[in-house]
Amino acid sequence: MATPASCPCGGASFATCCGPYLAGEAVPPTAEALMRSRYTAYTRRDEAYLRATWHRSTLPNEAIVQENEPLQWLGLEVKSALRLRQRKAELPENKDADTVEFVARYKIKGRAHRLHELSRFVREEADGVARWFYLDGSFPDK
Repeated sequence: MATPASCPCGGASFATCCGPYLAGEAVPPTAEALMRSRYTAYTRRDEAYLRATWHRSTLPNEAIVQENEPLQWLGLEVKSALRLRQRKAELPENKDADTVEFVARYKIKGRAHRLHELSRFVREEADGVARWFYLDGSFPDK
Protein backbone atom coordinates (compact mmCIF):
# COMPACT_ATOMS: atom_id res chain seq x y z
CA MET A 1 0.00 0.00 0.00
CA ALA A 2 1.45 3.38 -1.03
CA THR A 3 2.02 6.11 1.54
CA PRO A 4 0.02 9.29 0.80
CA ALA A 5 2.15 12.09 -0.63
CA SER A 6 3.19 14.65 1.94
CA CYS A 7 1.85 18.16 1.60
CA PRO A 8 4.28 20.71 0.10
CA CYS A 9 3.74 22.95 3.17
CA GLY A 10 5.17 20.24 5.43
CA GLY A 11 1.92 18.60 6.49
CA ALA A 12 1.51 14.84 6.67
CA SER A 13 -0.50 14.49 3.46
CA PHE A 14 -1.90 16.84 0.83
CA ALA A 15 -5.33 15.19 1.13
CA THR A 16 -5.65 16.00 4.84
CA CYS A 17 -3.66 19.25 4.93
CA CYS A 18 -3.94 21.86 2.16
CA GLY A 19 -5.88 19.76 -0.36
CA PRO A 20 -9.35 20.56 1.01
CA TYR A 21 -8.56 24.30 0.98
CA LEU A 22 -7.31 24.31 -2.61
CA ALA A 23 -10.33 22.23 -3.69
CA GLY A 24 -12.72 24.70 -2.04
CA GLU A 25 -14.03 22.02 0.36
CA ALA A 26 -12.85 23.87 3.50
CA VAL A 27 -11.74 27.34 4.61
CA PRO A 28 -8.37 27.79 6.35
CA PRO A 29 -9.22 28.51 10.01
CA THR A 30 -6.10 30.59 10.77
CA ALA A 31 -3.77 32.98 9.00
CA GLU A 32 -0.99 30.38 9.28
CA ALA A 33 -3.18 27.71 7.65
CA LEU A 34 -3.94 30.15 4.83
CA MET A 35 -0.25 31.00 4.43
CA ARG A 36 0.64 27.28 4.24
CA SER A 37 -2.11 26.65 1.68
CA ARG A 38 -0.92 29.60 -0.41
CA TYR A 39 2.61 28.18 -0.39
CA THR A 40 1.15 24.87 -1.58
CA ALA A 41 -0.80 26.74 -4.28
CA TYR A 42 2.45 28.32 -5.47
CA THR A 43 4.08 24.88 -5.72
CA ARG A 44 1.11 23.70 -7.81
CA ARG A 45 0.91 26.95 -9.82
CA ASP A 46 -2.73 27.36 -8.77
CA GLU A 47 -3.40 30.91 -9.94
CA ALA A 48 -7.13 30.73 -9.13
CA TYR A 49 -6.56 29.86 -5.46
CA LEU A 50 -3.89 32.53 -5.04
CA ARG A 51 -6.22 35.17 -6.49
CA ALA A 52 -9.19 34.00 -4.38
CA THR A 53 -7.15 34.28 -1.16
CA TRP A 54 -5.47 37.63 -1.92
CA HIS A 55 -7.24 40.68 -0.44
CA ARG A 56 -8.94 42.69 -3.17
CA SER A 57 -7.26 45.93 -2.04
CA THR A 58 -3.78 44.62 -2.87
CA LEU A 59 -4.50 41.99 -5.54
CA PRO A 60 -2.18 42.51 -8.52
CA ASN A 61 -3.63 42.83 -12.02
CA GLU A 62 -0.84 40.81 -13.63
CA ALA A 63 -0.39 37.05 -13.38
CA ILE A 64 0.80 35.80 -9.99
CA VAL A 65 2.51 32.66 -11.27
CA GLN A 66 4.35 32.23 -14.53
CA GLU A 67 3.55 28.89 -16.16
CA ASN A 68 6.88 28.60 -17.98
CA GLU A 69 9.13 29.86 -15.17
CA PRO A 70 11.76 27.20 -14.36
CA LEU A 71 11.07 27.42 -10.62
CA GLN A 72 11.22 24.50 -8.18
CA TRP A 73 9.90 24.96 -4.64
CA LEU A 74 12.03 23.12 -2.06
CA GLY A 75 10.42 23.69 1.33
CA LEU A 76 8.69 25.91 3.82
CA GLU A 77 9.69 26.87 7.35
CA VAL A 78 7.21 28.77 9.52
CA LYS A 79 9.13 30.90 12.00
CA SER A 80 8.33 30.92 15.71
CA ALA A 81 4.89 32.28 16.52
CA LEU A 82 6.29 33.26 19.92
CA ARG A 83 8.55 35.89 18.34
CA LEU A 84 5.56 37.34 16.53
CA ARG A 85 3.53 37.44 19.75
CA GLN A 86 6.42 39.21 21.46
CA ARG A 87 6.59 41.80 18.66
CA LYS A 88 2.84 42.41 18.90
CA ALA A 89 2.73 42.35 22.74
CA GLU A 90 2.34 46.13 22.97
CA LEU A 91 -0.26 46.37 20.23
CA PRO A 92 -4.00 46.13 20.90
CA GLU A 93 -5.23 42.65 20.03
CA ASN A 94 -7.15 42.39 16.77
CA LYS A 95 -8.61 38.95 16.14
CA ASP A 96 -9.22 39.85 12.48
CA ALA A 97 -5.58 40.62 11.67
CA ASP A 98 -2.51 38.42 11.98
CA THR A 99 1.08 38.15 10.81
CA VAL A 100 2.97 35.02 9.79
CA GLU A 101 6.75 34.89 9.33
CA PHE A 102 8.14 32.23 7.03
CA VAL A 103 11.08 31.21 4.90
CA ALA A 104 10.38 29.47 1.59
CA ARG A 105 13.25 27.88 -0.29
CA TYR A 106 13.29 27.42 -4.07
CA LYS A 107 15.55 26.93 -7.07
CA ILE A 108 15.59 28.70 -10.42
CA LYS A 109 17.76 27.10 -13.09
CA GLY A 110 19.63 25.12 -10.44
CA ARG A 111 20.42 28.16 -8.27
CA ALA A 112 19.05 28.12 -4.70
CA HIS A 113 17.13 31.10 -3.27
CA ARG A 114 15.16 31.84 -0.14
CA LEU A 115 12.21 34.11 0.46
CA HIS A 116 11.97 35.39 4.06
CA GLU A 117 8.70 37.25 4.53
CA LEU A 118 6.48 38.70 7.23
CA SER A 119 3.03 38.31 5.69
CA ARG A 120 0.02 40.27 6.90
CA PHE A 121 -3.44 38.74 6.82
CA VAL A 122 -6.94 40.06 7.49
CA ARG A 123 -10.13 38.16 8.22
CA GLU A 124 -13.35 39.39 6.63
CA GLU A 125 -16.83 38.15 5.98
CA ALA A 126 -17.09 36.75 2.44
CA ASP A 127 -20.10 34.80 1.17
CA GLY A 128 -21.42 34.51 4.72
CA VAL A 129 -18.19 32.97 6.05
CA ALA A 130 -15.31 34.59 7.95
CA ARG A 131 -12.27 34.09 5.69
CA TRP A 132 -8.60 34.99 5.96
CA PHE A 133 -6.99 36.91 3.09
CA TYR A 134 -3.35 37.67 2.31
CA LEU A 135 -2.89 41.45 2.49
CA ASP A 136 0.82 42.07 1.89
CA GLY A 137 4.27 41.21 3.08
CA SER A 138 7.56 42.75 4.08
CA PHE A 139 11.05 41.35 4.04
CA PRO A 140 12.95 41.46 7.36
CA ASP A 141 16.44 42.94 7.37
CA LYS A 142 19.16 40.35 7.09
